Amino acid sequence: QEGMPQTLSSTSMFTPCGFSPHLHTSKEGEQGGLIFQDGNLTSASLDALIQHLIPTTDYYPEKAYIFTFLLSSRLFIEPHELLSRVCHKCIEQQRLDDPVLDKARIRKFGPKILQLLTEWTETFPYDFQEERMIGHLKDMIHRIAPCDEAYWKKMNQLLQALNQKLATLSHGQEGIVKISTAVSDKLVAFKTKPPTIQREILSVCSDPYTLAQQLTHVELERLSHIGPEEFVQAFVHKDPLDGTKTCFSEQKKTSNLEAYVKWFNRLCYLVATEICMPAKKKQRAQVIEFFIDVARECFNIGNFNSLMAIISGMNMSPVSRLKKTWSKVKTAKFFILEHQMDPTGNFYNYRTALRGAAHRSLTAHSNREKIVIPFFSLLIKDIYFLNEGCANRLPNGHVNFEKFLELAKQVGEFITWKQVECPFEQDPNIIHYLHTAPIFTEDGLYLASYESESPENQTEKDRWKSLRSTILGKT
Repeated sequence: QEGMPQTLSSTSMFTPCGFSPHLHTSKEGEQGGLIFQDGNLTSASLDALIQHLIPTTDYYPEKAYIFTFLLSSRLFIEPHELLSRVCHKCIEQQRLDDPVLDKARIRKFGPKILQLLTEWTETFPYDFQEERMIGHLKDMIHRIAPCDEAYWKKMNQLLQALNQKLATLSHGQEGIVKISTAVSDKLVAFKTKPPTIQREILSVCSDPYTLAQQLTHVELERLSHIGPEEFVQAFVHKDPLDGTKTCFSEQKKTSNLEAYVKWFNRLCYLVATEICMPAKKKQRAQVIEFFIDVARECFNIGNFNSLMAIISGMNMSPVSRLKKTWSKVKTAKFFILEHQMDPTGNFYNYRTALRGAAHRSLTAHSNREKIVIPFFSLLIKDIYFLNEGCANRLPNGHVNFEKFLELAKQVGEFITWKQVECPFEQDPNIIHYLHTAPIFTEDGLYLASYESESPENQTEKDRWKSLRSTILGKT
């Protein structure tokens, strides 16, 4: 593979081709409390799974196992508790409490435990925002460091990389223009005035290709902050063996995931607002055609999330009822896109297109070809149904590991996609507009729509009348 870094980073196993759900073993049946079927680990007690994670002088767990277990274990045990148990078992097994350490043995074990801790910090950095986690980590290294000076250096590198990653993530989160939820229905009043007050999208960016690229910037920026564990934490229930507490009772750590869903909703409303704003039918048709072209460019780029938001915005009732406006639009291109995102057959067409993009991404020579931005709420829904569809534990109390391999496969693919560097140049002006341009609420959209093309029936007439009085103060 050309252009691949020589060092194996912890993410190299996430690519769907490199993701091996087969955790091989020599024989079927049970092995140290782990149940295998056709060479795949299918279930085990939590204790056995923790033991399987722990390196020894001559054993190191498979990459796929480490990711799968660290991802799913939080449904049963909090990360700090897991790390505490791992460290405790290492101390016991390697006799790290002995007054005189067996240096030769620890030199064999040391690099392996350091490797495990490194992979954990690289893949789930948010786990280490907790002081306790850093405490366990330092304690572990302090115990093995007397056997080899190099371990101190390794620990400092690990902590530096971790701090840098956490700083980048939190700085990035602050740097994301806070989505303005300043929805403004007062804009409707401007429809009759000269349009100098409200800038509109076409005055900020009139080239569909450029706008699609800037949308891709926003998407990749927001995706980069979502930790893989947020997918699991979104669905944390009580663990039946625990009875009392959920693992993350104090807070569902899913803020980046939620912020990303908010962005999708904002984009839908922004598209609808931009279409309903212009007073003239010809201008409205022009805006619709512009967004159809933007959506098509998003499709070509592999940005399915923006594509879906744009289509959803155009399909909102206040927009779709504008029959006279739509009659001026060349709709053939729109129907092709709509067909791509058609929900029938569980989004069969979209899933086919997504697989195509994912395949292109695997064989890509440039970042431009690597871009895959999935339709996010469908991804969450898939993971939700996978989670609801089968139990976390089997009747005998074992962890249902088969389920978590499937979960890790879906989340692992997502991790690959979110790490793509955006190849397009950023235009701060356009990005700022996308985040801060005022948008109508649903009521505002309906009013703007009725002001553009009068109501067609009594229900619409009544609604128009009540909206005029509440929003415009007119009777």
